[in-house]
Amino acid sequence: MERGDKGSAVDKSQTLKEAIRAEAERLGFAACGFTRADAADSAGLDIRKWIEAGNHGTMGWMETRADHRVSPKAMWPDARSAIALGMSYAPASDPMALENETERGRISVYAQGGDYHKTVKKALKALARFIVDAAPSELKVFVDTAPVMEKPLAQAAGIGWQGKHTNLVSREHGSWLFLGVILTELELAPDAPATDGIHCGTCTRCLDSCPTGAIGPEHRIDARKCISYLTIEHDGQIPEEFREAMGNRIYGCDDCLAVCPWNSFADAAAANRAFLPRAELTAPSLADLLKLDDAAFRDMFAGSPIKRIGRDRLIRNCLIAAGNSGSGALAPSVEVHVSDPDPVIAEAAAWALDQLRMRDAIQAC
Repeated sequence: MERGDKGSAVDKSQTLKEAIRAEAERLGFAACGFTRADAADSAGLDIRKWIEAGNHGTMGWMETRADHRVSPKAMWPDARSAIALGMSYAPASDPMALENETERGRISVYAQGGDYHKTVKKALKALARFIVDAAPSELKVFVDTAPVMEKPLAQAAGIGWQGKHTNLVSREHGSWLFLGVILTELELAPDAPATDGIHCGTCTRCLDSCPTGAIGPEHRIDARKCISYLTIEHDGQIPEEFREAMGNRIYGCDDCLAVCPWNSFADAAAANRAFLPRAELTAPSLADLLKLDDAAFRDMFAGSPIKRIGRDRLIRNCLIAAGNSGSGALAPSVEVHVSDPDPVIAEAAAWALDQLRMRDAIQAC
């Protein structure tokens, strides 16, 4: 036997693929599949068209590294095989539960626990060491911060298929998978790919549920309309046409995922414990969040993916949610931001106050 990471043993009676699958499971991955490194090249060409149409909004980093996204081999010519991996974060509760709790902020399920980048990458590196011990070779690991097309590669590797909302859907885990990829120079027999979209049938729940109609023709998302993009990636003023549709969503949006019928098969017990929701992030008070200064923000969101957007962007989002709340009780919390030195925050506060005053006037009639 050869020794792997942390004393794990590779039984030579297993194939290398079987050994990798077993170790991936031990490290917390719920899904593991194999495909050729160039198996999803057509998706790379599609994303180039998507970027040329301006659908990426202000995410300039996508345009900057578009050439690398066309194919993993464009980034690393020696790559022969791709190992696609999924780690479950299936929620135990309804992601839509706070829809009518207008004085509380809704945070996307994936961001209520620990930062998935760190957890997934740590496990990927451990699996990479195991593979190198078992079969000395060059390889590279990727989470979603690198220009690798994880979802098309995961579909090619048979983990799941890209639904009409463009996210990966798994028979076993629904839509709740964090994806990672290992590229290797090893020749590994590919698994059977998942059939593109056939399992969605005529269902259009994800399309119908999108609050801003961001999922357009050919099932492509226009990021400029997507609430996840607007609340996380976009750093300027949120266009007024989308503010009411944001409701009380202050970080991301789960609607198109939450309504997918395949999620009925997802088992919350399979979720990695690192992603269990933190109590203070499951139903945070907008009034409390609007009191955060920079130091308090960094303390509250330490170890959370939310920390990346910074305090000012979160306050902007909370002000929009407060304006949508219809709750006059939030007016004092909003008013303190009207004179903020950041013009984006000041404008959002003024808008929110106008919304609250307008509702008060309507109710008084």
